[in-house]
Amino acid sequence: METSVAATRRLRCTQLALRPSIMAKLDILTYPDPRLHIVAKPVAVVDDRIRQLVKDMAETMYEAPGIGLAATQVDVHEQVIVIDLSETRDALQVFINPEIVWASDNRKVWEEGCLSVPEVYDRVERPDRVRVRALNEKGETFELDADELLAVCIQHEMDHLKGKVFVEYLSPLKLNRIKSKLQKRGRARM
Repeated sequence: METSVAATRRLRCTQLALRPSIMAKLDILTYPDPRLHIVAKPVAVVDDRIRQLVKDMAETMYEAPGIGLAATQVDVHEQVIVIDLSETRDALQVFINPEIVWASDNRKVWEEGCLSVPEVYDRVERPDRVRVRALNEKGETFELDADELLAVCIQHEMDHLKGKVFVEYLSPLKLNRIKSKLQKRGRARM
C-alpha cells in the first residue's frame, strides 16, 4: 500500500510540475523604442487585472534578471512598478500610482543599468533618500522611506512611468553613442 501511495504522490508532483505557468513572461521594450516615452496613466482601480499584471511583471523581472520593472517597459502604460532587491528573490515590493512626497536635498551618484537598455551602465545623480506614497496590490495606501539602492530603484522606475529612460540623464554625446549601439544590435538580430 505504501508503494502505491508514494507513486500517487510522485505522479501528483509530476503533474503539478508539468502544468504550464498561469503567469506569462512579458516582452521588455528596448531603448530607443518610442513607446518607452509614453507617460503612464494612474491605475483607476486595483483589481484582478492589475494583480495579474503585477504577477506577470514580477516573473518577467526575475527571468530577465533584474531588480525593478515599470509597466511602461512591458508596453502597459499604467502606473505600476515591481521591485525586489533581495538576493533570494522573495521580497517583492509593489508600487501602484507611486508618488514621491519628499526627497532629500543630499544627492548621490549611483551606477545604473536598465532592462530596457541592455548591457549599458552609467552614473546618474539622484536624491539619496525619498519618501514614496503608493498603493499595494490590495489597493491599500502606504508610505515608505527609502534610501541607498531602494531609493535609486524607485526613482529610476518612476522615471519610466514619466516616459524617461536613465540614459537620458547622460550627455548628448553618450546618449547618441548608446542609441547607435542599440540600433545596430537590433538590426543585427533581424
